[in-house]
Amino acid sequence: MRIAVVGATGMVGTVMLKVLEERNFPVTELIPVASARSAGKKLVFKGKEYMVVTLEDAVKMNVDIALFSAGGDTSLEWAPKFAEAGTTVIDNSSAWRMDPTKRLVVPEINGDILTKQDKIIANPNCSTIQLVMALSPLHDKYKMKRLVVSTYQSVSGTGVKAVQQLDNEEAGIEGEMAYPHPIGRNALPHCDVFLENGYTKEEMKLVKEPKKILRDDSFSITATAVRIPTAGGHSEAVNVQFENDFDLDDVRKLLNSFPGVVVQDNLDTNTYPMPIYAHDKDDVFVGRIRRDESQAKTLNMWVVSDNLRKGAATNTIQIAEYLVEMGLV
Repeated sequence: MRIAVVGATGMVGTVMLKVLEERNFPVTELIPVASARSAGKKLVFKGKEYMVVTLEDAVKMNVDIALFSAGGDTSLEWAPKFAEAGTTVIDNSSAWRMDPTKRLVVPEINGDILTKQDKIIANPNCSTIQLVMALSPLHDKYKMKRLVVSTYQSVSGTGVKAVQQLDNEEAGIEGEMAYPHPIGRNALPHCDVFLENGYTKEEMKLVKEPKKILRDDSFSITATAVRIPTAGGHSEAVNVQFENDFDLDDVRKLLNSFPGVVVQDNLDTNTYPMPIYAHDKDDVFVGRIRRDESQAKTLNMWVVSDNLRKGAATNTIQIAEYLVEMGLV
C-alpha cells in the first residue's frame, strides 16, 4: 500500500502522518509530498526517514492512495492527474466537495456510497464533520426541519500563520497578521471570505455540505461562523427543529451509541464539552442537551471536536481505511 501525503509538511499533513502511525494504517511505502522548496527535506515516519518529493515526481510513483491537504488550487490541478494515473485521491480542501460527480464522505454516515470508480473523494469541512456526526442519528429518528448553527472556531483552522498571530499577541510581539484584526481577547465574526449574500464561505459550507452528506435537502440551515482565540478545537451551538417530537434521554442514548460521538452532559459536575479536552482526540463531544423552550420539537446542544483530527486528518484516513476494508483500492 503506497500512500502519498500531499502537503506533508503543513499543519494538517503533519497530523495525517501522526494519525496514520497511531492507527497503524497498512503503509508499505510512504511518499511525503510538498512544494518544490520543501523537496529533499526528510521526515520520520514509524522510525524511518523519508525524503519529501514534488508533485511532479509523486504522480509517477504508482501511488495507491494520495491524501491531499495542500489547498484548493493544488487539488484542482493535481488530483485529476493522480486519478488518471490510477491513484485514489482523498482531498481535504474545498475544491471538490460540492461537485455533483464527487463523493463527500464521513465514513460513519455515508461510507456506503463509495465505489472503485470514485478516484477523487472529498473530505468535508471541519465544522461540517462534527455537526453531521451529532445530527445524523437524530435526523434518522426525528427528521430535521430547520437548523441554526453558530460556530466558535479555533485559529488552527486558518493555519500556521494564524496560530503564530495568536502566539505573538499573547507574548506581546508584533508580527505578521493572518486576520484583519487582533484575535487575542477577541472574537471575529469572519471565517473565510465574504460572499455577495453577506455570508462567509465557511458559513455557506455549513449550509450546503450537510445536505449532501445526509443525502437529504428537505431541511433548511443558517449559520454564523466566528473565530475565537483558542489554539485547537471547534465548538458549535446547535439549535435544531424536528418534524417529530423527542425525548431527551432518548436523544442522549442515540448520540452515545453513534460511533465516534461521546455525550458529556452532567450539569451537577459541570461536565460539558470544551476544546481544551477535545484536543488530540478523534471523537465528537456533545453536551448542554436541552429543549428550546421557545419553540416546539426543538433541541439545543453544544458540539466540540478537534478540527485537525476528526475535522481533517482522522476523517481522511478513516475514508482510506474504509476503502481498504471494502476492497475498493
